[in-house]
Amino acid sequence: MKLAIVGAGWAGMAAAVSATQLGHNATVFEASHAIGGRARALNSSKICMLPDGQSAQLDNGQHILIGAYSATLDLLRQVGIDPDQALLKLPMTLQFPDGLGLRFLNLPTPFDAFFGIVSARGWSLADKWSLLRASLSWQRKHFSCAANLSVSALCRGVSHKVMAELIEPLCVSALNTPPERACAAVFLRVLRDALFTVQGGSQLLLPRTDLSSLFPTAAAHWLKQRGVQIRLAERVTSVHRLGEHWHVQAEPFDAVIIAISASNAALALQQWALEAPQSIASKMHNWSSISQALQHEAIATVYAWGLNARLAQPMLALHSSATAPAQFVFDRGQLGNPNGLLAFVVSAANGTAASLQTQVLMQAKTQLGLELQALQTVVEKRATFACTPGVQRPPLRIAPGLLACGDYVEGPYPATLEGAVRSGLAAVQAL
Repeated sequence: MKLAIVGAGWAGMAAAVSATQLGHNATVFEASHAIGGRARALNSSKICMLPDGQSAQLDNGQHILIGAYSATLDLLRQVGIDPDQALLKLPMTLQFPDGLGLRFLNLPTPFDAFFGIVSARGWSLADKWSLLRASLSWQRKHFSCAANLSVSALCRGVSHKVMAELIEPLCVSALNTPPERACAAVFLRVLRDALFTVQGGSQLLLPRTDLSSLFPTAAAHWLKQRGVQIRLAERVTSVHRLGEHWHVQAEPFDAVIIAISASNAALALQQWALEAPQSIASKMHNWSSISQALQHEAIATVYAWGLNARLAQPMLALHSSATAPAQFVFDRGQLGNPNGLLAFVVSAANGTAASLQTQVLMQAKTQLGLELQALQTVVEKRATFACTPGVQRPPLRIAPGLLACGDYVEGPYPATLEGAVRSGLAAVQAL
């Protein structure tokens, strides 16, 4: 098939690689000058100069992977990236600067989770038993629950300390939605894969390179070697059905995959529906209305530097609150960047970049004992959809020969890199 893919983020590039593997003739359209979508390196013109004279390539936000991200890891290998080289592999760790918290042991699944819970530092026997009891209950129910249940309601029997030091950080990092508003069914699905069923699924995989190099750039090189066109800085303004074909920018294609953000896709479909037959226009409008109804959450990444600043581990959990908003901090100096460079992540962020930056620097001083200098704060205001109970996500199929993919499209995973990749692969398989 001659296939048009609109958007060169992780979902679109995953779709392009999968389509090419299956023998389809794909063309990728990207409105910007860069590929990678929301998980990419900042433009080369924004190379960060550190106070000590060194330079660092920053990302459009700090991302991690876990061992359960099987589709993403397979895709990296397909385009020539060795995950063992590109990613630092660590046991699941949610430890705080004082060394307290959870750290899994290097054991087969699910024994790594069990012994990690039993050996958690700073938790009483009652804390540990509350989590073990809840975990066994979730397993007996096959990690399923009512669609309208929140994570807070799901974990009602878990102790306050475990909620604060495990459930809340896991929930906001995986679903980017606070536990009181987050969907328990999706949370359980992530827990099932990460902690209890997939061997090595709980392992943290921290990128040792910038996010563009991790996948999108390698994918583009792999695609170009196979004759695939990637048209950068070409915004698609016209998609309409004519006879047996879809016409994109007046060029005929057998099928089209829309791989852009939820809001941009909704606006584009409303515009394209003006030229469509009524039967197709109604489907476009219906898909657009579902997409527009999604609520979104912001993610902020505060990059900061300090002379000789080094964490005890490449990633630490932080005690977060309204005035100390970061949930995690990453030592980029241990991940291939110059020493002293740290990245603080604020999931479900509220407030301006300036206010978040000020609060995070104070949080670093209070919780890490570090006097840091802010370098850059990146706020992605519509980073993910709010993964709330019963949320309706737009379907994969829009109309015959017209499909959508992205981390917000209907699927088993929340808005993660794995969710984006799986969505891209599913769109191609649905052709």
